[in-house]
Amino acid sequence: MTFSWKRVNAILQKDFKDFSRNSAVSIIIFLPIILAAIYGRMGIDSLQVHFMNINMAFAMVGTYVQCCLIAEEKEKNTLRGLMLSPASTLEILGGKSLLTFVLTIVVVFFSAYLSEYRPASMGIVAVAIVLSTLFYIGMGTLLGLVAKSVMESSVIVLPVIGVFTMGSFVTAWTEKYPILKVAEFLPNIQLIELAEEVEQGAGFVQVLSNLGIIGIWIVAVFALTVVVYRKRMVD
Repeated sequence: MTFSWKRVNAILQKDFKDFSRNSAVSIIIFLPIILAAIYGRMGIDSLQVHFMNINMAFAMVGTYVQCCLIAEEKEKNTLRGLMLSPASTLEILGGKSLLTFVLTIVVVFFSAYLSEYRPASMGIVAVAIVLSTLFYIGMGTLLGLVAKSVMESSVIVLPVIGVFTMGSFVTAWTEKYPILKVAEFLPNIQLIELAEEVEQGAGFVQVLSNLGIIGIWIVAVFALTVVVYRKRMVD
């Protein structure tokens, strides 16, 4: 079976209609932008604060919105219809992720712009942001497949928002509690470390380890998502 952009586009259009009708989900995308505008007007110019807001955008748009869209499909039993359609796994997951991907990139861009974050190397940070977006969308898809309803999806995504938004502050406690050093491998912290290295003049070669760790997270979360998705196909 060949990959069909027509099927992907059909899924994208359906998601856009569902998203625009669900005000409880669609309104959430404005929260990171509003906070970024407040930080920008307050003159806060800390890299930690900039990326706390960017990671919040990832978690609340990339994960929360995606999780709710997938869970809504399950609740309405329309996801089962997609699974039984001629569309492949790649087409379905790609189509279900495309809207969230665009929304996340747009929200992150405006959040960075309004908080007046100007990276030393736009190219490197842009690559890291795209990779991070893929991870959070994969996480949202996985949680949406696990959740039984939209209400449940809104609850199970809260720990993700907490860990990946505020989790970066855990590094301040690593000297006192060495076990917390494991948190340094989280994708949100790797993104902050990459940004710090970029500000010190690092190039692509110097940040390959950070990008590699984020890439490993992407592969792991999408592999698990495909396993859960295929299990749902035979339920």
